[in-house]
Amino acid sequence: MPIFKKTYSLYKEFYGIRSSVSKQDRYTVYLRVENSMLEIIEGILLASQQTKIEKSPTLEKVSLNLNFLRVLIRLMKDVKAIDIKKYSTLEESIDEIGRMLGGWIKSTKEA
Repeated sequence: MPIFKKTYSLYKEFYGIRSSVSKQDRYTVYLRVENSMLEIIEGILLASQQTKIEKSPTLEKVSLNLNFLRVLIRLMKDVKAIDIKKYSTLEESIDEIGRMLGGWIKSTKEA
């Protein structure tokens, strides 16, 4: 499942920057971003096992979590918990996941 692989890779990439995040930020916004990513992964796995009727609300929740993740990542950049290069890399991955998720949501509503 490409969206799962992309989200899994995003988490691994984000986890890799843990040591560069200050201790103060690591236990606040970093932790919140990490939990949000794990919820997104969980939602994608859950949706992959559901019937088409059950998928729609799950995918909508994943989409909401993804939008919240965008805000948190931007916040990390704004408070300088991560640099602009890391922000750009993470944001590109989130955008791609968003496009994949949008296509999945659209396909469940059409069928």
